[in-house]
Amino acid sequence: MLIRKAPDLTYADVTPKSVYLNRRKFLRDMGIVGAAAFAGKGLFDLALTPQVAFAGTKFTGLVKSPFSTTEKQNTFEDVTHYNNFYEFGTNKGDPAKNATKFNTSNWKVSVEGEVKTPRKFTMDDILKIAPLEERIYRHRCVEAWSIVVPWIGFSFSNLAKLVEPTAKAQYVAFESYFDPSQMPEAKYAGIDFPYVEGLRLDEAMNPLALLCVGMYGETLANQDGAPVRMILPWKYGFKSTKSLVKIKFQSKMPPTTWNRLASNEYGFYANVNPNVDHPRWSQAKERRLGEIFKRPTLMFNGYSDQVAAMYNGMDLKKNY
Repeated sequence: MLIRKAPDLTYADVTPKSVYLNRRKFLRDMGIVGAAAFAGKGLFDLALTPQVAFAGTKFTGLVKSPFSTTEKQNTFEDVTHYNNFYEFGTNKGDPAKNATKFNTSNWKVSVEGEVKTPRKFTMDDILKIAPLEERIYRHRCVEAWSIVVPWIGFSFSNLAKLVEPTAKAQYVAFESYFDPSQMPEAKYAGIDFPYVEGLRLDEAMNPLALLCVGMYGETLANQDGAPVRMILPWKYGFKSTKSLVKIKFQSKMPPTTWNRLASNEYGFYANVNPNVDHPRWSQAKERRLGEIFKRPTLMFNGYSDQVAAMYNGMDLKKNY
């Protein structure tokens, strides 16, 4: 049998989770699992583990990131069934129900604008850019709830260095995928699509800015932004663009969806700040999913050591 090493594998080699789980069910029904377990763990693992680097949708060989928090993680169920993804509905449970058939095959991300080498990256290309890390990040929503998630990816700066931003590049614009035929609930969302976001270049190049391809050891769930998204743990969640298809380096500040819709409520920076309230609620405290009592909101969501220097001299109430 030819055993392929991780660098030889492509994104297409990731076995769909439904196939992986169905294989388990088939083996159980045939009595193979019981027999394998009786014979020993080695035979059990051989019977169930696909001979590729990913078991089902699982990644192997992940680097443990020094940026990870040691806080208790939320469950996979929490994070995949309480989502903001308006393309699939505005209620928190809608994305899990409506994104099940979202087609992410043959995915490409166009990187363009003020760069020396514009490119279109396939998912295979993206997985080869840098070693994948597991980063357990706190994640704070503007609606005053929070989660702790083990994301998988690498610093966005790794991709940026490949395309070589020019001296004119001062900002990075991000655009989500949008297809009304796959996302019919979007017409009820009350916002413009495709969803767009943006960062200053120094923010995008900060090591914490994660180009994310997975969570909980697996590829991303559709409702959580499959197959590739941004994660910016010191900013409110709406800044972390899901299902990325375009990244543009540019000289001017890009428009962003929520800031364009309600600039008095959603600033361009959207840094987590307990001292700047949303016009309709306080940001001083937050509720962690699965918990009853609120906890104090941390400045920059607890990542001040890594990001505060980028905002020295700025009025963070004015530049909210």
